[in-house]
Amino acid sequence: MEDKTFELLTKMYSEFTEFKDSTNKKLDKLHEDVLRMEQDHGGKLQVLFDGYMQHDRKLYVIEQKLDALADKVDRHDIKIQVIEGGRK
Repeated sequence: MEDKTFELLTKMYSEFTEFKDSTNKKLDKLHEDVLRMEQDHGGKLQVLFDGYMQHDRKLYVIEQKLDALADKVDRHDIKIQVIEGGRK
């Protein structure tokens, strides 16, 4: 009876050890995949963010130029009204 118990325990230990090793290998692979994705996507996200910031700066410059043109048009409109008012 002791021999059968010992054999059963030995077999269970062996199967458990195989299961543990297999699980650890799968977890290591998963960890490597997660790290690779973080590095790949992290770089891509940084590029997208840089592009967004560049776009935002360019949009700000365009808005400033548009505001300056709107002010110039307003000044010209006032000058035209003064000139036309003086002709009456």
